[in-house]
Amino acid sequence: MDGMRRPEVLSPAGDREKLMMAAAYGADAVYLAGPQYGMRAGAGAFGPEDMAWSMEYCHARGVKAYVTVNTIPTDEQTDALPEYLESLEAAHADGLIISDLGVLALAKRYAPHAAVHISTQAGVLNAQAARMFHDLGAKRVVLAREMSLAQIAELRARAPKELELEAFCHGAMCVSFSGRCVISDYLTGRAANQGACAQPCRWRYKLMEEKRPGELFDVTEDGGTYLYNSRDMCMIDHVPELIEAGIASLKIEGRTKSAYYAAAVTNAYRHAVDAALAGQPLAPVWRDEVYAVSHRPYSTGFYFGPPGQYTDDACYFSRYDVAAVVESCDERGNAALTQRNRFCPGDELELLMPGREPVAFTAGEMRDAEGQPVAAASHPKMELHMTLPCQAPPRSFLRKRRTEDKQGHKMG
Repeated sequence: MDGMRRPEVLSPAGDREKLMMAAAYGADAVYLAGPQYGMRAGAGAFGPEDMAWSMEYCHARGVKAYVTVNTIPTDEQTDALPEYLESLEAAHADGLIISDLGVLALAKRYAPHAAVHISTQAGVLNAQAARMFHDLGAKRVVLAREMSLAQIAELRARAPKELELEAFCHGAMCVSFSGRCVISDYLTGRAANQGACAQPCRWRYKLMEEKRPGELFDVTEDGGTYLYNSRDMCMIDHVPELIEAGIASLKIEGRTKSAYYAAAVTNAYRHAVDAALAGQPLAPVWRDEVYAVSHRPYSTGFYFGPPGQYTDDACYFSRYDVAAVVESCDERGNAALTQRNRFCPGDELELLMPGREPVAFTAGEMRDAEGQPVAAASHPKMELHMTLPCQAPPRSFLRKRRTEDKQGHKMG
């Protein structure tokens, strides 16, 4: 792919640990949120000190950090925005992800050095909208997830050349158009566009007939009872096509997911981008990695046609449990670990490290913080010492395959 621009791998950072994992495993940039104005209220919020720390941490490693300010605020909420935006300016945020035109105007005034990125919530589907946002000062638009790859290529050809295009490549999808949903508001009083979605699209629904109140019927003839349940998106096999279409930033959804998810998925897409730019096929191990994390049945989103739904259940599929995280390790593999899930000497494990293929090994003798042998790592967050098959950098993972290996479904 000679002459093609190197796309950014953009990873979720729901808290400090996830941010550090994303940076360690190959992210070019991360996106995060403060305590307000972000569309994921359930994700960890970065307060003023955390925000300043995150910018310093990322910039020291050549990673950019973007802050979500993409709710649709009321007048009361916008009154507090100037002070918040000034704090992001002082923290040296690289970009602000915005959906509301009023917020955009305030951002240009109170955080003038932060690039404006137009959120997917704005639903940009055409070059005219992209050009309008560019004229208003946007550096980037995050495209609506409902666009096909051919439509993106057409938009790229018509939009201003200096305007960057960002698109989701992996993660959960919303049943409503670009996240513009009011189901949560009606059913729970939790406003989706204020960042408090209760995800009623993932609930199980039944029918009740007017003359038989209280008698519930399953919806099973043409599918399951999870009527609105979307498949997850996975474009790991199509990164070259995404680059050819002119996408400058490949965005991974998942600020509410685990640190392991942030690490493993970032690792996979880092290798997918590097392989595409080198004109090489993607090694199967990296495709396998996106199945190793917790996920719903995969699809390719709307890139090649309707993604379809999975209505049988709202379960997640996963192949592994994280056993421990590496805190330190010397050149002989002697490592200090923090336990995450129970495992024992003799268990078959895999070591996941930044930038490297997983290494399978059998767990040997383990000792606790006092140097005493332990028969099982059974206490949450306990300190452990054991020998690994190779030197592993901090934030490497030990993982154990589940006894019941739920591998999910083929992509549609």
